[in-house]
Amino acid sequence: MRALLLGAGGQVGTEVAALADAAFHVVGHNRRELDIGDAAAVAHGLDEASPDIVVNCAAYTAVDRAEEEPRTAKRVNADAVGALGSICADRDLPVIHLSTDYVFDGSANGPYREDDMPRPLGVYGATKLAGEAALRQATERHVTLRLAWVFGRLGRSFVDTILRLARQRPELTVVDDQFGAPTPAVAVAAAIKRIAAVATAPDAAADAWGTFHFAATPVLSWCAFAQAIVDGAKAKGLLATAPKVRPIATADWPAAAPRPLNSRLDGSKLHSVYGIAATDWQPHLAAYLASLASGGEPGAPKRSAT
Repeated sequence: MRALLLGAGGQVGTEVAALADAAFHVVGHNRRELDIGDAAAVAHGLDEASPDIVVNCAAYTAVDRAEEEPRTAKRVNADAVGALGSICADRDLPVIHLSTDYVFDGSANGPYREDDMPRPLGVYGATKLAGEAALRQATERHVTLRLAWVFGRLGRSFVDTILRLARQRPELTVVDDQFGAPTPAVAVAAAIKRIAAVATAPDAAADAWGTFHFAATPVLSWCAFAQAIVDGAKAKGLLATAPKVRPIATADWPAAAPRPLNSRLDGSKLHSVYGIAATDWQPHLAAYLASLASGGEPGAPKRSAT
């Protein structure tokens, strides 16, 4: 199987590229190499790569800045995704596309299912939702995978932010009324590889297409996650002293874009169709902290895509 990977320089894209092997050949492009907003370039890149499937990890993910740059966010998250869908439909190629829990307003009492009504609170969520719709309209052969609270090894995740601040401050204030489950980028990449294998099989079923939620477990607040990071880092010798982690309300944390209070996703559909169960984020966090303790540095894993 040969996959064209867009957004190969991001948290998830980097991990997808790292999973390349003899059975999963990845032709990866980062934003500088291939801008998803340039439809002609995308079409040329696709024809040049001759893939069996396209994996789109490219996105505008600056949630707060999107409030000031709605046109740019729409160009990348919506318009470009629709164009990509049309390009792939013309070539009868399936697409795997990443979306977000931000398509929901966070008011539900339990985990969100795929058929729950989306109500994005801000520009980022609205443009990602528009991208889902554009892809759905352009091609039936697509998998949209909604994610929440992704963290990985690129040094820009919540984990690395907390570690950096923990070395600088005696106290950290973190919101305690937003709930979700941290999602390891490496686990998302493994799911994408599994989905790609099933979706490109000659006997791919009709229910292989559509929108799916990739869930992680256990659920907790951002504040509790920060505490887990601090505790784990202290235990592994990454912190000489552990700062106090103080809970605050979302209302007391200034941000340009509103955040959903409930980011829990129900992953039962993905498990039923693809056999992909909810992933436990705790071993992934422990493994990352252990790698730092053994001399590693925050950053991307070695890229094995060609």
